[in-house]
Amino acid sequence: MTSLDDAFDAVPALAYTHHPKWGETVHRSDPAAIRRDITSLAVRPGDRVLEIGTGSGYSSAILASLCGPHGRVTSIDISDELVARATAIHREHDIRGVDLHVADGLADYPSAASYHRMVAWCAPPRLPRTWVDQVEDDGRIVACLPIAALPSTTLIATITVRDGRPQLLDVTGGGYAQSTATAVDDALTIPGRWVDYCDHQPDPSWISIAWRDDDPLRTGARAALDRLLHAGHTAAHHDMSTAWRSWTAYTAALGDRHVSLVSLRNRVRGIGHTTPDTAAVILADGTIIADTPHSPSLTILRTWLDRWETAGRPDAGSFPTTLVPYRGTGLAGWDLRVRMPKPDGRQ
Repeated sequence: MTSLDDAFDAVPALAYTHHPKWGETVHRSDPAAIRRDITSLAVRPGDRVLEIGTGSGYSSAILASLCGPHGRVTSIDISDELVARATAIHREHDIRGVDLHVADGLADYPSAASYHRMVAWCAPPRLPRTWVDQVEDDGRIVACLPIAALPSTTLIATITVRDGRPQLLDVTGGGYAQSTATAVDDALTIPGRWVDYCDHQPDPSWISIAWRDDDPLRTGARAALDRLLHAGHTAAHHDMSTAWRSWTAYTAALGDRHVSLVSLRNRVRGIGHTTPDTAAVILADGTIIADTPHSPSLTILRTWLDRWETAGRPDAGSFPTTLVPYRGTGLAGWDLRVRMPKPDGRQ
């Protein structure tokens, strides 16, 4: 039986991420995040594992070690280039027990189903029913799931399947790139989902708004982004570098339809309050910007910040969470939703 430490020690990470022939790939997850999520996955010898997002191939090599000679890893990726690259490196290092395929992770991949374990290194729009249907009862899924219809607003969920239904075991702060239906190049800077308006010059700036009853020309979203790009008010707030995931989860739990997320000139992101007529956000570097010093959105944003600070900047994984069946059109599955903790800490 291979321990988790042994599995990670046995795989040469740089051979996958910075290969002397194939070069560096940016399509890879942070090793610490991989270790966190594989730990939550709790792979056992003999397990059949589906990995969605082959990336560099590093994680599938570790999973194969944990499954052992009687298990199997099926790894899929939308990019034929990444699949070919990982296949070649696996061959170089005599990694066995991995089947690699080019496929869309949001669709069925039933060739080796059902699976005991499933892990995804990308963020789908919600937990897909196709994933749940491919996992055996008492099996486990570890996936990055949105907690609001905004980019980069996610938690990592550990889920078990019982009687064909998902049940949450745990959540923690974390995130991966959005899943895509086609391969993307390394220069992708604009998320594929939930971007309501983008200003491409001189560098991309975009806004994602929860109030999506905007007109077809996105006049309101355009106006809100322009106000933030030409802010009439700037102020310093406390450092946000270590608390950004907490702030992200907090604003998602508000459930306010005017929560908005922006990326300004491809350099810094912000979360705050916008309407067609007013806008204010706090940036990840702790700077508050608003259309005017007397902005109604600024007043609301400061109220949110005060309440969040009073709550002690709660850990992103500490918010009460639930999986809610999705009843709309499009991808069938479950939405992950967060709500505010009760004042006494009860959920």
